[in-house]
Amino acid sequence: MKQYFVYILLCGDNSYYTGVTNDLERRIYEHENGLNPGSYTSTRRPIKLVFHERFPDVIQAIAFEKQVKGWKRTKKEAIINGDWHLLPEIFKVKKA
Repeated sequence: MKQYFVYILLCGDNSYYTGVTNDLERRIYEHENGLNPGSYTSTRRPIKLVFHERFPDVIQAIAFEKQVKGWKRTKKEAIINGDWHLLPEIFKVKKA
């Protein structure tokens, strides 16, 4: 059964990159070695994998990736730290 991953990398410039893949090890290797010149991470190395979540369905993975890409740093750091319960509170603060 195929599996998909949404992942977050901490880049050398302290920014975050969010991506989706069906082969996490290969994709991290590509980021680490700058195999895609012109990509966001190629000029922001070194990179560090700080989060990944597994999905059984590519549609779910892509939907979650798009959602996370739209989040501010605070929400990304909440899931990186395993603080999923803080997401509703962070959302409230944003709306206030």
